[in-house]
Amino acid sequence: MNSLCLVLDGLHSGYVGAYGNSWIETPSLDRLATEAFLLDQYWLDSPRLDLLYRSHWLGRHALEPHEEESPQNALAAMISSRGVATTLASDEADVLSHRLGQGFQQRLALPTVAAMGPAGAWDETHLARCFAELVDWLEKAAEPLLLWCHLGSLTRTWDAPYALRAQYAADEDPPPPEGAEVPSLVLEGDYDPDRLLGITQSYAGQVTLLDTCLGALLDWLDESEVGKATQLTLMAGRGFPLGEHLHVGGNSVGYGELLHVPVMLRFPDGAGAAARSGALIEPADVWATLLDWWEIGNRPGWGRGRSLLPLVRDEVDQVRDRLCIGAPGDSAAIVTPAWYGRFGEEPELYLKPDDRWEFNDVSRRCPEIVELLESALGAGREGILSRRADDLERLEPRLVYGVE
Repeated sequence: MNSLCLVLDGLHSGYVGAYGNSWIETPSLDRLATEAFLLDQYWLDSPRLDLLYRSHWLGRHALEPHEEESPQNALAAMISSRGVATTLASDEADVLSHRLGQGFQQRLALPTVAAMGPAGAWDETHLARCFAELVDWLEKAAEPLLLWCHLGSLTRTWDAPYALRAQYAADEDPPPPEGAEVPSLVLEGDYDPDRLLGITQSYAGQVTLLDTCLGALLDWLDESEVGKATQLTLMAGRGFPLGEHLHVGGNSVGYGELLHVPVMLRFPDGAGAAARSGALIEPADVWATLLDWWEIGNRPGWGRGRSLLPLVRDEVDQVRDRLCIGAPGDSAAIVTPAWYGRFGEEPELYLKPDDRWEFNDVSRRCPEIVELLESALGAGREGILSRRADDLERLEPRLVYGVE
């Protein structure tokens, strides 16, 4: 058996059909969604890339102290010890040089970003070149294998052919922008809506390109003997703010457009196909799931992640009752099945899952919930720091189920 982890940095869940989008054409992502098990409530514990991979590869929460973090204790080395060929591939130098990634037996540097403008054809784009190199590598790879691939293209260059973004512009819309530079800005309160519209159309074109490239990879997995024995995990590294809270791009906004991202798990035997779960999931769970897939037990003290395979097999319906997030800046956040509480200079409170993008702050209407969530966040952070999160008392019902 094999594992392929495909991490697409900058993939906004609101632009994926299986997560509610209806205006972007993504037949490959839709196809994968019918073959995979979907996680609806996967939240990052931090938007920092180095901490994200600490969680993925060591099973630790971003808030945990940095102790005993040798690459020999990380995911790749543990799986390599079972005779599995492990490879880390990326177009991001920071990922390839991550201290915990040194446990991978091989590192594959994918093409770097060089585009100055939209490509003439989809197969001339940065994403297409990366996917082509991945498939070429897979065709020659020895089994069993673990290939972990991080692609930063959505956050680095929007070089999809111009026609892909132009197709999303209505006749009365101004033409979308023509450059390939990825925007990173904070909109003024009286910003020009046409400017944001052009940015979203350009992003939509890039997602359409991604979908085309993914389709080629899925075809190869379906047709090759290696692919037929491969478990595929597709997930976003981080989301991509597109003006929901006046931020476009960047990693400094502590809301769902950056922190709440899609995950799809496809298994060779079809387990969990077309099913989905609303259980609260965090990055360390990917670590635990891969260990479980490779039949490697999680020893006490190794990591806090929990395998998702019982969810896939419909043996359980929940994993935990809260998620604690080290949000950007001095803020922190907590997610429960019913609420998203954000605590910085002023507390914010949003009803879940109804208020998907945290637009309607109800903190002043529900001060008791704010107080209870802040206390639960403090207890959760203390449990993480002391590595005794499993000993926390369960949240009271109104934090889990909401209020009448």
